[in-house]
Amino acid sequence: MDGLKNGADALFVLLGAIMILAMHAGFAFLELGTVRRKNQVNALVKILVDFAISTVAYFFVGYSVAYGVDFFATADVLAAKNGYELVKFFFLLTFAAAVPAIISGGVAERAKFYPQLIATALLVGFLYPFFEGIAWNHRFGIQAWLKLAFSAEFHDFAGSVVVHAVGGWVALPAVLLLGARRGRYMKNGAIAAHPPSSIPFLALGAWILTVGWFGFNVMSAQSLDKMNGLVAVNSLMAMVGGTLVALVLGKNDPGYVYNGPLAGLVAVCAGSDLMHPIGALLTGGIAGAIFVWMFALTQNKWKIDDVLGVWPLHGLCGAWGGLAAGIFGMKALGGAGGVSFAAQLIGTAMGVGIALAGGFLIYGLLKLAMGIRLDAEAEFQGADLSIHQISSTPERESNW
Repeated sequence: MDGLKNGADALFVLLGAIMILAMHAGFAFLELGTVRRKNQVNALVKILVDFAISTVAYFFVGYSVAYGVDFFATADVLAAKNGYELVKFFFLLTFAAAVPAIISGGVAERAKFYPQLIATALLVGFLYPFFEGIAWNHRFGIQAWLKLAFSAEFHDFAGSVVVHAVGGWVALPAVLLLGARRGRYMKNGAIAAHPPSSIPFLALGAWILTVGWFGFNVMSAQSLDKMNGLVAVNSLMAMVGGTLVALVLGKNDPGYVYNGPLAGLVAVCAGSDLMHPIGALLTGGIAGAIFVWMFALTQNKWKIDDVLGVWPLHGLCGAWGGLAAGIFGMKALGGAGGVSFAAQLIGTAMGVGIALAGGFLIYGLLKLAMGIRLDAEAEFQGADLSIHQISSTPERESNW
C-alpha cells in the first residue's frame, strides 16, 4: 500500500509540475502579444533561457536554501518513494522559475540579455528561496513566533505572496533602474502609444496561464490525500470575479479583460484552501479593480514604464491575496478559520520588504558592474544578441 500511495503522490505532483511548466508558455505568449513586433523573438528566447537558468540555480543552490535538501546522492537513493522528492523539486522549481518570468514582462524591450540571466540565477538561487524557506519550511523561527503571538502562522497555500508578490516587487526596482523605453514619455508631457502587437497572442498567453493555474493551486496540496475541490472552485470564482470587474472598469479594453482573470488568480492563491467561494469571487473582483486602476495610474500618472503591468498584477494583487486570506479565511466570513489577519499582514509585509530590498540590491549592483539596459541603437531595432525582428506596424493610442 505504501508503494501505491507513493506512486500516486509522485504522479499527482508530477502532473502539477507539468501543468505549471506549461504556464511558462503562457508567460511567453502574454509577453509576445504585448511587446512590439520587433521585440517578439527576444521575448520568446528570454522566457525559455530564464527557465533553464532557473532550473540549474534551484537544483544546485535554491532548493537547499529553502528546504535543506540537496541531490548529491546516488540514483537509487533519489528514486526512493517512487522519486517523490525529485518530482517535488520539479514542482517547486516551476514556482521559483515564475519569478524571473514575471520580471521579464516588466523589463521587456530594453533590458540586456545576459545581465538579466545573472539576475535570474541570483533570484532563484538565493533571494526567492530565502523567503520561500521562511514561509513554507519554517526557517529562522518566524512562523513559530507568529503562531505564538497571533495563534496562527502566515498562510500562503499556493504563493500569492511567496511567488507573485515577490516577483512583482522585485520587478518594480528593476523597472525603475532601467527607466522607460525611449520615446514612451515626451518632455512636453505627451505619452507615446506602444499598443500590444498581437491581441490573439496576448489572449492565448492568458488562457494558457489560466488553465495551468488550476495545477498551480490544486496541486499545491502536494499529495493526493490532501487534494480538495474547494481549491479548484475558489480558483474558478476568483478568475471570474477578476474578469468581470476588469471588463467593466477597463471599458472593454482586451488588454484589461485578459489580465483580469490573472489578477483574480494571483490574489486567490494564498487563501484558496480556506475561503468560501463567495469570498473567492470578491477577492478576485477586488484584484481585478486593483490591476485596472493601478496599471493606468503607473503608466499615465507616475510614468513608470512597466510593460506588462507586472507590479500591479503580481506585486499588488499578490499582496492583496496575502491579506485577503486573513479576511475571507475567517469563519465569520464563511472561511475555514485558522488564520490571523495580523499574521497575514506581517508575513505579506516581510515578503514585500525582502523582494523590494533584494531587487534594488541585485539590479543596482548589475547596473553598476555591467549595465542592464540596451544601447539606443539596439533598443531601436529590438536587438540583443542578434535576436530581432523589425516591425513597421502602426501604433494607436492606448494605455498599453
